[in-house]
Amino acid sequence: MTRTIHVAHSPDSDDAFMFYALAEHKIDTEGLAYVHELQDIESLNQRALKGELEVTAVSIHAYAYLADRYALLPHGASIGDRYGPRLVARRPMTRDDLRGQRVAIPGYKTTAYLALRLYQPDFEPIPTPFDEIEDAVLTGVADVGLLIHEGQLTYADRGLHLIADLGEWWFQETGLPLPLGGNVVRKDLGAPLIQKISRHLRASIAYSLQHRASALDHAMKFARGLDRAKADTFVGMYVNDWTLDYGVRGREAVRLLLERGAQAGVIPHRVDVEFVED
Repeated sequence: MTRTIHVAHSPDSDDAFMFYALAEHKIDTEGLAYVHELQDIESLNQRALKGELEVTAVSIHAYAYLADRYALLPHGASIGDRYGPRLVARRPMTRDDLRGQRVAIPGYKTTAYLALRLYQPDFEPIPTPFDEIEDAVLTGVADVGLLIHEGQLTYADRGLHLIADLGEWWFQETGLPLPLGGNVVRKDLGAPLIQKISRHLRASIAYSLQHRASALDHAMKFARGLDRAKADTFVGMYVNDWTLDYGVRGREAVRLLLERGAQAGVIPHRVDVEFVED
């Protein structure tokens, strides 16, 4: 009997690239049928908080509130290695200039918001759909924008100034990459099924990396205005060796980020991070 597993992820080019082989039935899924659900990351964070999803992409920040019900799969992470969410504004600013500014953020449970709180805790957050943040800054609804996804590559085309790259800042602080998103699986599925899902996810990522051109063709459907070269750059930023497995440094980065969040009071409790082991 075929079992259906719902897999949820963001409708952007890097996630589409990652899940290409699953979506297009390129790999053997051993009797599992995967149904894909596409929503923005903050909506997925909120749905995971309710335990609605069996397998889903979430922000690493959101995982702090999910660890009792979900485990992190070792595959599928979006990790910024000296790059990450970018703070932009209509004029140049310093870190101190950010104090008290209105900052358009992509959601309170996003890792971008957590990193910003660690970088500069004194600002007025304005929750904004991630794909409307540049417009919010340009129209004056916000003084500063916190960009995730493709906006990290397009802000300069619209005349916005880079204030800080939080991935580079985090590296200077810790010597580690910035773990932004991961895939989680609900623990109540049981170990045998979880192991099978984990194998399939890794196989899907590996297939896309080995068949880059066709996987990028698929991802272009979700590239939101990026030309192919920029989409390829963006995919390369967030689907790479880190995505195949966090490795020791990636796992350390997750634990340290959530620990720093708890120490700063952004996360109200310490987090016991649990990875699915292959």
